[in-house]
Amino acid sequence: MHVRAPELKGRGWLNTGGRELALADFRGRFLLIDFWTFCCINCLHVLDELRPLEEKYGDALVIVGVHSPKFAHEGEEAAVKAAVARYEVAHPVLDDPELVTWQNYTARAWPTLVLVDPNGYIVAQYSGEGHAHALDALLTDLVAEHEAKGTLTRGQSPYVAPEPASSELRFPAKVIALSNGNLLVADAGNHSIAELQPDAETLVRRIGTGQRGFADGASPAFSEPNGLTQLPPEVAQQVGYDIVVADTVNHALRGIDLATGNVSTLVGTGKQWMDGDSTGVLSSPWDVAWWQDKVWIAMAGVHQLWTYDPITKVTEVAAGTTNEGLKDGDPREAWFAQTSGLAADGNRLWLADSEISALRWIDTEVHTAVGTGLFDFGLRDGKASEALLQHPLGVTVLPDGSVAIADTYNGAVRRYDPQTETVDTMATDLAEPSGAVVVGNELLVVESAAHRLTRIPLGASAKANEFSTRTQRPPMEIAAGEVTLEVVFTPPPGQKLDNRYGPSTRLLVSSTPDTLLREGAGDSTDLTRRLVIDEHVGDGVLHVAVQAASCDDSDAVEFPACHMHRQDWGVPVRVTADGPARLELVLSGG
Repeated sequence: MHVRAPELKGRGWLNTGGRELALADFRGRFLLIDFWTFCCINCLHVLDELRPLEEKYGDALVIVGVHSPKFAHEGEEAAVKAAVARYEVAHPVLDDPELVTWQNYTARAWPTLVLVDPNGYIVAQYSGEGHAHALDALLTDLVAEHEAKGTLTRGQSPYVAPEPASSELRFPAKVIALSNGNLLVADAGNHSIAELQPDAETLVRRIGTGQRGFADGASPAFSEPNGLTQLPPEVAQQVGYDIVVADTVNHALRGIDLATGNVSTLVGTGKQWMDGDSTGVLSSPWDVAWWQDKVWIAMAGVHQLWTYDPITKVTEVAAGTTNEGLKDGDPREAWFAQTSGLAADGNRLWLADSEISALRWIDTEVHTAVGTGLFDFGLRDGKASEALLQHPLGVTVLPDGSVAIADTYNGAVRRYDPQTETVDTMATDLAEPSGAVVVGNELLVVESAAHRLTRIPLGASAKANEFSTRTQRPPMEIAAGEVTLEVVFTPPPGQKLDNRYGPSTRLLVSSTPDTLLREGAGDSTDLTRRLVIDEHVGDGVLHVAVQAASCDDSDAVEFPACHMHRQDWGVPVRVTADGPARLELVLSGG
């Protein structure tokens, strides 16, 4: 059955030169709608995956981003504009703060992709990342089909590039202090590393061409570098570089020799890690820290902590299962959610776990100081058990042993005292603070969206305008008792599920609270699962993680090309007497 695509409705359009667009403006071409939100690492992966498709199918395909926010800050118009510029989104974007278009297209996950044909009918839907190959194969067939029928009208995208803005720093991410008093800044928007004088303004040198790329040597190139850490002098002398950089979009760690400015790749190939890959392949490393004689890596793309030993050059998983959520205890079984900031302090490594708005630490086990889960956030001081953050990206250990938190989406710097287990606010009205470093009696804060560094006295205190909320994404109603969960996956054209080397699918189900699921939690290879929902719980979140490997459908090919598709759903649910007893989630389907 053909389903017509609903109209595109929202607050307004970006990247169109001020023009308002409607679905009719895309008639005659293929329209790929990308539902995204800028906090979501999977959404950022998809932005990169779609760039080659935009280039390949240019005049036959228009990509439109629909920005549907999870966090309150992401609903602010200025924040959406900044994110579109920060991530160099080169197609029209509909700002959908009330999730009107999200709900009209029945999206249930970030990211969701919907392909609309030239006649305005939905022909495919995908959740998660890893679908570029499927889209390419489908478009190859459909473009030829519609061209033959005369229903394809090629034309230019309505995209209008915004006026370029130049500044010494552009969306800087993290900062560290060097022994000579200078500052080293991961200048993500300029795809480079900037060394500044102690005044935090005067540029000493720029390491990197300033253009997005992946190159070593004396003229290196980076792609949105975020994290920095300096090696101990004796280690640096042995390995030949001083600084380790988390080169996020290149999925790599890079080394910088400060004396020469030369850059080398330590680990990473430019390819994003997928299940089955070795630990020589990374996934969006966001920050790095030197702790316990190794470089610790906040592997935001797969919700884990990894380590890299500069001496042995061995990279290993240190904590996390790749499941997204909040679970403490044994590091091998802990859950993280897009860890984006690290800071070492003796026998503790502090973590800013952004997607669960949490401050956590690891010693021999994983602990949570502040934060409760994927959909609870806000701004509240006081007891740590009741305090709230909103998508923090950075942590810094202060001289008195307390921890400064770059509470990014609250535009604030917060402070956690481990002795009293309380949270207070140091500063507010900052533009997306993402990292900080102690310099003398001041905290030098990276104001990422203001493209600058800002000084705050260590003893500073501010009054916070407190609030608490949950994501405005509406919960799905489900029945109490038996519920059938089915994940729909249709392999791309020319591919099939291939079990010759073992099961090609995996489904992992859990819930928050644990009591929501009386039966059905756990891991299996079947994409259909019988759940038993506890009628007394009321509201909760179903965590559904799925992966499927599809391979070339040809017995003549001894080693078929395979592609991994995956998605983690955090589905807010409400148990009601008349709720449906079936929950269908689409990984990919026509």
